[in-house]
Order: sequence, then C-alpha cells, then structure tokens
Amino acid sequence: MSGARLVAVVCAAQVLVQIGAYFWPALLPSMIPLWGISNSEAGWITGIFYAAYMVAVPILVTLTDRVDARRVYLFGVGCTIAGHLLFGIYAEGFWSALATRALAGIGWAGTYMTGLKLLADQVDARLMSRAVAGHAASIGVSGALSFSCAGLLAGFYGWQTAFIVAGLSAAVAWVIVAWSAPRRPQPAPAAGEGFKLFDFRPVFRNRSAMAYALAYCVHTLEMNALRGWGVAFLGYVAISTGAADTPLSPTFVLTALGLIGTAASVFGNEAAIRFGRRRLIGIAMLASAVVGSAIGFVGTLSYAVAVGLLLLYGFIVWLDSSSLTAGAAGTAEPARRGATLAVHSTLGYAGGFVGPLMVGVILDLAGGMSRTAWAAAFLAVAVLMLLALAAFWVIRPRELAGDRGESR
Repeated sequence: MSGARLVAVVCAAQVLVQIGAYFWPALLPSMIPLWGISNSEAGWITGIFYAAYMVAVPILVTLTDRVDARRVYLFGVGCTIAGHLLFGIYAEGFWSALATRALAGIGWAGTYMTGLKLLADQVDARLMSRAVAGHAASIGVSGALSFSCAGLLAGFYGWQTAFIVAGLSAAVAWVIVAWSAPRRPQPAPAAGEGFKLFDFRPVFRNRSAMAYALAYCVHTLEMNALRGWGVAFLGYVAISTGAADTPLSPTFVLTALGLIGTAASVFGNEAAIRFGRRRLIGIAMLASAVVGSAIGFVGTLSYAVAVGLLLLYGFIVWLDSSSLTAGAAGTAEPARRGATLAVHSTLGYAGGFVGPLMVGVILDLAGGMSRTAWAAAFLAVAVLMLLALAAFWVIRPRELAGDRGESR
C-alpha cells in the first residue's frame, strides 16, 4: 500500500473511532441534573478518560517499538467499542460512568498515538511533519463533529442511543483497519536490549523531545479544560444573559470550535515549517494565556461575546497542537520513537486529566457556576500556560528538518 493511501485509511478510521470521544462533555449540562452529581464528580468523569489514557499509553505505545502498531491499534479500537457500548447500556450514575469512561480512555491510548506510530513507521521522514498534521486533522474533525452528533442523537433518540451509535461507528473503524492496513513485521531487538523496552531514561535525557512534551502537557490541559467545560460555560452564559433561545447552541459552537481548531493545527504546522517551530509555539502559548484569562471576565457579560472569544481561543489553543507532537516525534531517536511518543502522550494526558477536574473543583469551591467562578477557572489555566512557556524557552528545543532555522 502506498504511503498516501495508508494515511487516508488511518485518518478515515480515526474519524470513525473517535466520533464518540466527546459525547460525555457535550451532554454534561443535562447529565449533571439527571444523575444528581456535583461539578467535581462531573469533572472526575471527564478527567478519568484522560487518566486511564495516561496509565495505558506508556505500555501500549511503547509496545509498538517491538509489536506491529496495527495490532495494538486494533486492540485500542476494541476497547473504545466496549467503552461506548457499555456506557450506553449500563451507565446510570457516577461509578458506572467512571468505569466505562475509563475503558474508553484505554481505547484512546491504543488508537491515538499508535495510529500516528503506524504512519511514522511507513512514511518518508521528510513527510512526517505533514503526516502528523493530517493525522491530527482527522482527530480534530472527529472531535468537532462529536459535539453536534451527541446533541442531535441525544435530542432525537436519547443519550443511551448516542453512546451505542458511537460504539458501532468505532466497530466500522476496526473493520477498515483490519481489512486495509498492511501488516508490518517489527525488527528484532538488538542484542542485550530485550529487557530495555520500557526503559524511558534515554527518552527523558532527550532535552528537545522533553521540551515539546512538557509544553504539550499544559497544552492538553488547556485544550481538555475547554472541551470538557465549553458547553457548560456557554450554557451558563446563555441562561444568565437571557440568550437561552439563541440558534447558536453550545454544542454547535463547540463543533465550530473543533473545526476551526483543526484548521488552525494544520495551518500552525505549516507556519512552524516556514517561520520556525519554536517561534510559532511561543507565540501560540502567549496568545492563549492572554485570551484565556479574559474569557471568564468578559465572556460572561454577553453570549455573543462568549461565543466570539471561545472561537478565537480555540483557534489559538489548537495552533501549536500538531507542531508540538511533530516536534517530539521528529527529535526522537528513531529506535525509541514509540517510547518517546508514549512519554509525550503520557505527559500530555496527565494535563488532560488535570484540566477538566481542576475546573470542576474551582467551580465547586467558588460556590457553583458564577461569573467569579468561571473567571477563576480560566485564569488558573492561563497561569499554568505562562509557566509552561517559560520552561519551553529555557530548554529551547531543536527545530525539525525542513523548518526555518533548523541549523540553530
């Protein structure tokens, strides 16, 4: 199979397998009163998805350095299928939702970076940056559609049916990859390396890869705080400002945000190649801290303003998404690329777990959803982003082959 066809197959499968990833945050405003759970408990259900990912990804992605990434990917899709179907059939409160969302998180760990590794093993090195961007775009499109699909399916058929449909969509992805993606035998490990597969010390010594991974940690914290609570935030603003009947529903806005973010991710990677990866990432991190800190204060005054700021924020947040992952993959040792992506992804989704949970806890500590509570939540995320920016510039990672200024 040609490299271009393989990219098309994997990207199409990623859209189908990840379409249900954000059904829970999309339906969160109605599920909180339906199950009688607190904001913190809702944050736990959102965050456990990323916590399970964080625990599973070092094992599953690192295995791709010894096992065909296709096999690991199909295992991950299987977990996704089970997680969505069990949520739709059995979830009835906090604990059952927590368990089934954790299973879906393991599925994400077995599909996101393993899908990227499947491509990285078989595409030309000079095309890797664009392959990463295309892969990220497929994930972004799926994530964007996830919000609208959840709202439409739940509105017509109920939330249980929405999750069952998500499971069936993932099953189609499993068939596509099992039928179309070529098997790739892994090279035998070098003598004496058989027990070093899960030795991550060489990865941590790679300063460039770690700089991109640390920035990705806070990037994912910010991204998942936005995706996890964006619908609830807009719902609060709509009700508090008398704009509840607006045709721009919160789920529609989050879909638009995801699509804008996907375009921003691809654009950002091209800009990184042209203008320099460090420069692009630094600008994006600083801009996201500035805009994010303003949302809670200004966005709560008007629904239209909240929508505009959130869409701008989404563009900026996603701007360096592909650039960070491409930076980690491109500066990794080739023989340890799977392990490097595992560390990169683990740190990223450690942030992804903390972000939604942190917002929920701040809202509860502030006495519930209010202008002050939302301002504090967004400001906390902005402060963490500024700290990450400082660390990124201190470490100063390498550019990639083909980036402007790669020799510096």
